[in-house]
Amino acid sequence: MHNNEEYLTKEKFKELEKELEYIKTTRRKEIAEALEYAKSLGDFSENQEYQEARDNQAILEDRIGRLEVILKSAKIVSTQSTNLVSVGSIMTVEKRGDKSRKSYTMVGSEEADAAKGKISVRSPLGMAAMGKSKGETFSFETPNGMMSYKIIDIK
Repeated sequence: MHNNEEYLTKEKFKELEKELEYIKTTRRKEIAEALEYAKSLGDFSENQEYQEARDNQAILEDRIGRLEVILKSAKIVSTQSTNLVSVGSIMTVEKRGDKSRKSYTMVGSEEADAAKGKISVRSPLGMAAMGKSKGETFSFETPNGMMSYKIIDIK
């Protein structure tokens, strides 16, 4: 796993492409129009609309830059059956001292959503689990101390 690669599913890649297209065309134009309107109000030092439009423009340009970097360095992954935890794997784990089981899908950081069971391969849990096999245990440091898990299944 290279630090400059962003792991994405095909669906997330297409979603980010659509977002980039929308903000580069429609959203950029809307902000440019808001900026022109705000300029027409005069005196920039007291012009809240102008400052707001400039801030929105900066945020938009940052997002465009971020999306372009992500899409350029994206590695498309798909869920695949394997013996080792990797990007796209769905692993079922059991926490030491707690017999309840949880399943997580290993994804890139752009797709991570803990509430949906999608964890980033760059998260502490994700990094510790990568490359492990069914039946293996692993541990990692958290702010609350060491956590230990056992891999019950990998899909």
